[in-house]
Amino acid sequence: AQAAQTILRASGSHDVTVELTTGFLSDHYDPRGKVLRLSESVYAGNSIASVGVAAHEAGHAIQDAVGYAPLKLRGALVPVSTIGSNLAWPLLMIGFIFMSQSLIMAGILFFTLAVLFQIITLPVEFNASSRALAALPAAGILSESEVSGARKVLSAAALTYVAAATAAVLQLLYFLMRAGLLSRDE
Repeated sequence: AQAAQTILRASGSHDVTVELTTGFLSDHYDPRGKVLRLSESVYAGNSIASVGVAAHEAGHAIQDAVGYAPLKLRGALVPVSTIGSNLAWPLLMIGFIFMSQSLIMAGILFFTLAVLFQIITLPVEFNASSRALAALPAAGILSESEVSGARKVLSAAALTYVAAATAAVLQLLYFLMRAGLLSRDE
């Protein structure tokens, strides 16, 4: 929490509150409330990993403060993506069961919105990590040699977003092939 607060102060983001939250891997920044929430292990942690995660979340707050366009776009897509995620699977399943091309197409459309959200998330996450890795030594929180440990943690976390986006794109391609909209030869 102290690392996040230090980075926020150094960036001029004085309107962001840092709070403790429950849950595992529940660390996040809420731009609507200007609240950075850190799980217990990160909030009170003193490992390079917990400092890196806190700094990454502070990076999201800085993105918000400077009006980082991909973050704004992702925020605008949240409601659409939520609807897409909730409707895609039932529409696809019912469409394939009853061989209803219109339901399949609707399911594919909604699933595409969820995939778009996954893709837009990638630059947001990579940029937040980049901001964190620059801020940690600049604020005197980590030495240059310690930043390599934080880089490893943040790179591993970023790869989970890459894997999720890749899986979503592959699922979309599968649905397009099953619907006859994309052949295996293309």
